[in-house]
Amino acid sequence: MIRINLIASAKAKSKRGGAVSSPVTLEVGEPGSPKLKLLIVLVVAGGLNLLYWRQLDKEKQNLAHQMQQAEQKNRELADVKAKYLERQRQAESYKRRVDVIDQLRAAQAGPVKLMNTIGDTVNDTEAVWLNEMKDNGANVDIEGTALSTDAVATLIQNLQKTGYFTNIEIKETYQDDQVKDMQAFDFDLTCQKKS
Repeated sequence: MIRINLIASAKAKSKRGGAVSSPVTLEVGEPGSPKLKLLIVLVVAGGLNLLYWRQLDKEKQNLAHQMQQAEQKNRELADVKAKYLERQRQAESYKRRVDVIDQLRAAQAGPVKLMNTIGDTVNDTEAVWLNEMKDNGANVDIEGTALSTDAVATLIQNLQKTGYFTNIEIKETYQDDQVKDMQAFDFDLTCQKKS
């Protein structure tokens, strides 16, 4: 049996004459006894528990460090994202401005193109003169004078060939009584624009 004496003196008297209690002794037992085995198992389990605790503590510190780095990276990426979104808003604003300018240019050129198309068509058609032209959005009303009904028909064919109009209708055509020297026909046309 193994005895461990935790206090050096067995019995000592105190200065006042009282007795001191007996020292604490731990009896482990014989080298192969169950008490010794239990003590060894407890010491080994405690040691393993301490090692496992240290490993978990190290992992906790490592995770805390990684978390700190991830938060810092997140802040950096948030700054980059904010700059990217600001640049994207600026690009969209610029694109809207360019689109508005392009629309204004197209609207500005629209009447000019219409006038050029009708002017070139009338110039290419013989014996036809225009008196008035009105742009009514989707339609164009044309009033003019021709020397014959064939000239009016030729004008209608030439307007269709331009590709600028989808439907051309004659409102009316009549002989002008005021012109005495020759035969003259006044005509009214409605031309529907292509959309």
